Amino acid sequence: MENKYDIAIIGGGPTGLNCAIAAHNAGLSYIIIERGVLVNSIYNFPVNMTFFSTSPVLEIGKIPFISHGDKPTRREALEYYRRIVESFNMNIHLLEEVKNIKKNKDDFDVKTTKNIYKAKYVIVSTGYFDTPRLMNVPGENLLKVKHYYDDAHVYIGMDVLVVGAANSACDVALECYYKGANVTMAIKSAELYKGVKYWIRPNIENRIKEGSIKAYFNTEVKEIKPESVVLRTPEGELEIDNNFVLAMTGYLPDYKFLKLLGLDVDTKENCVPTHNEETLESNIENVYVAGVICAGMSTSKLFIENTRDHGGKIINDIINKESVKSLT
Repeated sequence: MENKYDIAIIGGGPTGLNCAIAAHNAGLSYIIIERGVLVNSIYNFPVNMTFFSTSPVLEIGKIPFISHGDKPTRREALEYYRRIVESFNMNIHLLEEVKNIKKNKDDFDVKTTKNIYKAKYVIVSTGYFDTPRLMNVPGENLLKVKHYYDDAHVYIGMDVLVVGAANSACDVALECYYKGANVTMAIKSAELYKGVKYWIRPNIENRIKEGSIKAYFNTEVKEIKPESVVLRTPEGELEIDNNFVLAMTGYLPDYKFLKLLGLDVDTKENCVPTHNEETLESNIENVYVAGVICAGMSTSKLFIENTRDHGGKIINDIINKESVKSLT
């Protein structure tokens, strides 16, 4: 039947592609449905970004990940995942959004902006990079506020406030500073994030120590104005000149979408979607979760490299279910 598959995979990121490879190797039919472009999160990474991980630990499907340096760039990653899709001739539908799934007796109707597909199983691998963690302060909707960093060239000679203290915030602060921006950091805690990479930490600490980058610790953004930003510091409120706010405050799973699908979320355990850790099956029979969304709010717990086994876990469980069905 046209538009009928064994598996519907929601999300065309590295995990979604890995699930498709596992399905392909098991001889199961599948469709990948991605509301953005291929590996949409990586596409929206900073133009000059370099991964924190090395190429070998990012490889999937036994396809070598070739990079010029020890750690690949965004550009090299995009090329790698294009090659993955071509190598497996993947059935992937881009720029098509899943609006809902309806459970039938023996399968699901997966409704998108373009079609309705039938699938016996559904894998949700939607990641979290599409949903920024908002500061929820007045003025956050101004055009000068960005939750996605692009390129430092825009900020040459500008007063830039970087909000955050983890790897991305430190990286962004340094790159903007070296390109000629006047950089200030607003850091909620008393120190930089303990997990800042070893090759970044000494640089950012020295720039802060010498005053090249002004850092306010135990500080939160109170209000963002067209020409300035109001900070709440231990010494009281402080208003500073500002042209851009780069809110590197992290990202969250799309809980609105998960709720729409009927997936339960454990609010006592960092809002982790309810699932079996061995099979990754959710609270809905034959619907699985995969990738970084399995960590819920603990977005620094799971990455591409330590979720590469998710596809295999899910497909093995599906194969076992199909074997049982064939015996009954």
